[in-house]
Amino acid sequence: MKIAIAGAGAMGGRFGSMLSTTENPVTFIDLWAQHVQAINAHGLLVHTDHGDERVHVPAYLPQDVHGSFDLIVLFTKAMGIAPMLTALKPVITPQTHILVLGNGIGNIETISRFVPKDQIIAGVTVWSAALNGPGEITMKGDGGVTLEALGSNEAPFFKQVVQVLQDAGLKPTASHDVLAAIWRKAALNSVLNTYCTILDCNIGEFGQLPDHDAMIDGVLSEFSQIAAKQHMHFDAADTKQLIVAQFPDDKNGLHYPSMHQDMAKGRKTEIDFLNGYIAKVGARKHIATPINAMLTALVHSKEKLNELQSSREKVATPV
Repeated sequence: MKIAIAGAGAMGGRFGSMLSTTENPVTFIDLWAQHVQAINAHGLLVHTDHGDERVHVPAYLPQDVHGSFDLIVLFTKAMGIAPMLTALKPVITPQTHILVLGNGIGNIETISRFVPKDQIIAGVTVWSAALNGPGEITMKGDGGVTLEALGSNEAPFFKQVVQVLQDAGLKPTASHDVLAAIWRKAALNSVLNTYCTILDCNIGEFGQLPDHDAMIDGVLSEFSQIAAKQHMHFDAADTKQLIVAQFPDDKNGLHYPSMHQDMAKGRKTEIDFLNGYIAKVGARKHIATPINAMLTALVHSKEKLNELQSSREKVATPV
């Protein structure tokens, strides 16, 4: 199986590195030219719980990719899915399946504009990773993958994908209700990503805060209301249990979520596909979602402050 990782940052780097231990050829595709150059020159430097290693996987900018792939694993940000798939149109064939594991709600609808639903595999993952710089990631902690073929889980190719992920140590589980898993993961991210970003802390530190229960419950309560309105199964208690399970250091307690990493690097976040999605639907359906609306506003405000600070620094820097 020829596999492409579209979006070879923190999580794409992790999955690509682990998949490269199987007999299936892996290719990295990323928009960051410096990252691509570093991977091709020295391999991807990976820091793990067991030491460091360099993973040698070919890397390309989207416009430089040729040939075709059996499986494209999408790890771009939610707002980057359409631009990435547009760039990869020449290498997507009727046999190409797209596996999306990124954060947020609405990704499936975006991908359906590019391929039929029977070529889409949707899922979520609780693996974590951090992008340290060009050609360098850190991957610690444990995780797993929940996925479902939008065509049929009985399709031979889907079963092959599950086996490949299993061989790579990615701990896949086939699901018949992946949308519920996507909502659960979006709710988890709307708690951990968002609060850790606003409070500038890692997951374990958030779990030590005296008011973390109230902060979690507020977000999940509004998720429950919107899910019910959307006729979507959502179990707030189960989701809270999953969130709390991330607090220990040997799970994801030491991890700074992807939104925190994006904010620190001055990149746009996925807030509009997480808390922002709940706030937007709430406004449209006349359901009050003040907590998610406020969290969305706070993250956007931090993004704006980053822009203002960056502009001031450019003005202050002598030519």
